[in-house]
Amino acid sequence: MPLPLRERARYALRVRGTAHAEFPRGGGRHGGARRVTAGADSTVEEVPGVLATPLPAAQRTWLLLGIGFPVLIINFAAPYLQLIALPLVFFLKNRLHQSPDQVALFAFVAAAPTYLGGFFGFVRDRWNPFGRGDRGYLVVFGLACVAGYAALAFAPPTYAVLLIGGLFVGIFLQFVSAAVSGIATAIGRRHAMSGQMSTGMNTAIIVPAVACGWLGGLLADSIEGLPAGQALRPVFLIGAALMVLVCAFGAFGPKRIYEDGRTEPEAISPGRDFIRLLKYWPIYPALLIQLLWQFAPGAGIAMQFHLSNDIHASGAQVGLFYTIFYVGFIPMYGVYGWLARRVALRPLVWIGGVLAVPQMASLLFIHSPTGALWAAVPMGLLGGIGQAAFTDLTIRSSPKGLEGTMIMLFLALYWIALRGGDLWGADLYQHHGGFNATLWATIAVYAAILLVIPFVPKRITAGHDA
Repeated sequence: MPLPLRERARYALRVRGTAHAEFPRGGGRHGGARRVTAGADSTVEEVPGVLATPLPAAQRTWLLLGIGFPVLIINFAAPYLQLIALPLVFFLKNRLHQSPDQVALFAFVAAAPTYLGGFFGFVRDRWNPFGRGDRGYLVVFGLACVAGYAALAFAPPTYAVLLIGGLFVGIFLQFVSAAVSGIATAIGRRHAMSGQMSTGMNTAIIVPAVACGWLGGLLADSIEGLPAGQALRPVFLIGAALMVLVCAFGAFGPKRIYEDGRTEPEAISPGRDFIRLLKYWPIYPALLIQLLWQFAPGAGIAMQFHLSNDIHASGAQVGLFYTIFYVGFIPMYGVYGWLARRVALRPLVWIGGVLAVPQMASLLFIHSPTGALWAAVPMGLLGGIGQAAFTDLTIRSSPKGLEGTMIMLFLALYWIALRGGDLWGADLYQHHGGFNATLWATIAVYAAILLVIPFVPKRITAGHDA
């Protein structure tokens, strides 16, 4: 949508007033990371040519905790994540008697709104709902999620109802996620703390995964005794209650977070912004790495069926496996947060890529539920640095003014790759070699990440956090 005349004038003034600040003389677009001074305010360049204002540790921590809260709640409440999705998978499997292929297809379709995450991010970067910015997104679309979950709680749990209802909740949630993720990315760039923001965001994402792997498994077991028509009701009501908290954060959350996370369109029209995005080379290696990193045929539906059907793990044991797996990421995120302030991003991306290749290898040797629980430990530890580094790379690779678009493209590729991996993994598991075939396929895909890293522009990875 074209900007109104008043906004065009503001845009022109902003371009004239910041052209030299954005690419100061002597640094340019290709120089190394360095410290510069603008007036009385000290600024740094985490990415050459992009000025940022570092903050004291206490203020950085406060911002990380503040933005971490809605990220945390969203990752508890999302219908395609473990707290809601794991009971739903077992409901489809045990009550509706769906096959692995059918469950994988349901998950693929139900997560469809996430595949269009870049669109929702672009809308967030361009549209200011009711003049309230990101607050408007959290309140309006958060309430829509509450209504959607409430409707699902009391609707008959047929395949079609669950699929359509999940799609609507997913669409509303993408607007909420775009606002929160855009704020986080903008703050990370504005204050030269992309590595720390990556650590904070990934921790806020992984904590629900840790808890929900176990809680989702227990919830799946607990609803087994309920009548089919009521079995999923408590699950959906939990989702509705969590989204109420997101609405409250939108209405009453700290003003500083919304101010520091605010971005302005860099182009007068959406078309020009879209063309600017397509022409910005750094986004492509970052997004391709994400696509490969998340495309794991052995890590989704195939693994769940292998654990429950082949080695006879209970729902609670499957949940505990995922809990242990995700816990392994957390200490590595802490290590990455420390390294990000001392080591340039490029070696961290290489370290993460190398460690990613053997991540799934321990599963080749398991034959019991207990063995699976032990195998989950190295899986999490090996994946932590890569996850944090690849997120950090994405934040730094965002075009200015399109932070929401870039981070939502990053998240969209997670779901596209995950569900695509599920479909291929289910096919391999059932028809082409069983679970071990899915593991070897995953290892091969992860190895391809090492072929992409050399194409990441050096200027993007030259510096470290302030």
